[in-house]
Amino acid sequence: MQKMKIAASPTNGLSAAQGGSEAAGGLTAAAGAPTAATVRQNLSMMLLALLLAAGLALSGCSAQNQPAADAASAASASSATEVPSADPVAVKVLALKGPTAMGLVDFFSAVDAGEVTSNDFSYSIVAAPDEVTAAIAKGDADIAAVPANVAAVLYNNTQGGVKALTINTLGVLYLLEDGDSVTSVEQLRGKTIYASGKGATPEYALNYILEKNQLVPGTDVTIEWLPEHSAVVAALASNPNGVAMLPQPFVTTVQVQNANLRVALDLNQEWARIADGSALVTGATIVRSEFAKEHPEAVADFLARYQESVEFVNSDVDAAATLVGSYDIVTAEVAKAALPKCNIVFIAGPEMQAVLGGYLQVLYEQNPKTVGGTLPDDDFYYKQ
Repeated sequence: MQKMKIAASPTNGLSAAQGGSEAAGGLTAAAGAPTAATVRQNLSMMLLALLLAAGLALSGCSAQNQPAADAASAASASSATEVPSADPVAVKVLALKGPTAMGLVDFFSAVDAGEVTSNDFSYSIVAAPDEVTAAIAKGDADIAAVPANVAAVLYNNTQGGVKALTINTLGVLYLLEDGDSVTSVEQLRGKTIYASGKGATPEYALNYILEKNQLVPGTDVTIEWLPEHSAVVAALASNPNGVAMLPQPFVTTVQVQNANLRVALDLNQEWARIADGSALVTGATIVRSEFAKEHPEAVADFLARYQESVEFVNSDVDAAATLVGSYDIVTAEVAKAALPKCNIVFIAGPEMQAVLGGYLQVLYEQNPKTVGGTLPDDDFYYKQ
């Protein structure tokens, strides 16, 4: 009982609750003042408690900060090994209504469906080559499909401002007749050929083939140059003994309307018989040189997608014809019959340079103006 009285005594300055807790006060329930040993023991225990508390606090901070430290470490390691990719850029593509646009329809469809996100591609299909050349010259288009000789003319007129990316279409010119009197070039002697495209590829291709077969244009063969394809068809209808020169897919269109019209000669084949290392080239794809220099990744992206589109068009004619019809290039019915005869290709790199260079050489020899006055330098041909 003595012990309890002392513990509760106001002179000690402790409440009963404080005195009854050894862990809290560290005092024994002995009467009188604490001994020196007791004080030392109490101080030691208090110091130990403080150290334990500090250790727990530090441990807690470390645990809380560990995920952030790990994340920072991981981010640092990632940034050290990750190779940044080129930012997407806007790429404006132009194609002519006809075989060049037909080869791009799968690419156009993917763009419209939002399936192409690597770059911001946009496109237009136009009717006249002048629209394309003007847009390229002004920088309103980055990539365009143009007649092959126009690519060379643009290169010369812009002092190297464009480069050739691909050959996209080989020969699409055919001679038609209502009958079966022509099966060789020699049998054109004495005939009248109705054609459009004077001063452009059709005229120079026809003259080259006639001359290589010892026929003099204007002397051995009469050529009447008309303003458009429909006029050619009308002229042939008025002269059953005449011959019409027309390109695909227009050939198929008129054959649907007149089943009596027959393809007499394929000028692509006739060119191949007489040319050495070249081919009759209808269309080429060009890129602005400045754009190619600034955005080579975007150019490579386009080329890969273009090649896939050409492969699709040539391998799945039915599906491709449906797309061609949906883009109002020609009807799906005409496209289905015409696509196998349009000679849509994807030729790039050294092969492109050899084939296109040989073709431009032939044009240059006939009339230097057809290629812009001089043959393009090697840097005209794009190299990845």
